[in-house]
Amino acid sequence: MLPPTAPPEFTARKTRSGAKDVAQLAGVSTATVSRAMNQPGSVDPDTRQRVLDAAAKLRYVPHGAARALRSHRSKMVGALVPSFDYALYARTTSALQQRLGERGYVVVLAEHHYDLAVETRLAGQLIEHGVDAFVLVGLDHEQALFSLLDDYGRPYVLTWGADPAQRHPCIGFDNQAATQLVARHLIALGHRHIGLLSAHLTGNDRARARGEGLRGTLAQHGLTLDERHVAYAAISLPEAEAAATQLLSQPQRPSAVVATNDVFAVGTMLACRKLGIRIPEQLSVTGVDNTDLGATQTPPLTSVATPVTAIGHGAAEQLIARLENQPHERVMQYPVELVVRGSTAPPPGH
Repeated sequence: MLPPTAPPEFTARKTRSGAKDVAQLAGVSTATVSRAMNQPGSVDPDTRQRVLDAAAKLRYVPHGAARALRSHRSKMVGALVPSFDYALYARTTSALQQRLGERGYVVVLAEHHYDLAVETRLAGQLIEHGVDAFVLVGLDHEQALFSLLDDYGRPYVLTWGADPAQRHPCIGFDNQAATQLVARHLIALGHRHIGLLSAHLTGNDRARARGEGLRGTLAQHGLTLDERHVAYAAISLPEAEAAATQLLSQPQRPSAVVATNDVFAVGTMLACRKLGIRIPEQLSVTGVDNTDLGATQTPPLTSVATPVTAIGHGAAEQLIARLENQPHERVMQYPVELVVRGSTAPPPGH
């Protein structure tokens, strides 16, 4: 009698390729296979490509748990972001993953909805799963989060902001400077009644800093921000349009609106179209982040270019250096730049 046929899944497990098989096919040692998979920079590109080609042909996947036990590293980096809905956080995270992936690391992504207590809890859960390091957005975080990361020896870097006290590793830009640029531009055009459309401030230091940048610049020119001309909304086009509609429906509306990001600026432009307000003849509109969303409007949006991709690359490079005990810059601050387009002009009757 013939022996019973093994189930396909059993056979697949039994014949699973190992590092020795990859090494034999690529013509290298198993140590070289390990370095090519775990420390790509330590192997010359041609050799690494032979190893990768052999691994692909054999469908070889390194055993992550065993590798983590040997090296005390999971090669996972946790990225805790406020919202998946905001496209620019996705662009920064994509740049982060690209640079980390070049060195054999992978990003584990989690969302906390601007709730800092949830952020701390998520960090604890990711530490339980062996995440090696963390990328955090902004400067607002619970002290309990920093204590947790320090207790477990997990490197972290703050992004999207500039910590003036340099208390933490930080890669970002000056959010106040972004709205200072647009405020000076509008004041130079002759605007004296300027409104603000902002994200909610709780757990969002970027929104607070951008609002402060506008208020401070107005004060330098002897002007004030009329609180009747200030509105807050969640970061979405419908929410932005609704908030802008309410702001612009007042009897004495501002002659310009500073939006703290391009989503709010485009929401303001949508509100203007519904209300019959001409841009820029009757209202000037500015944004921050210089996205395609704003640049492709009619008229195109005046905005501030921020280093969205550079932040992701810089965060990855710093964490890799720290995890591999290499020299690194602890604090990096990128410049921002005003991009003037057709959505701004002198106020009516100026």
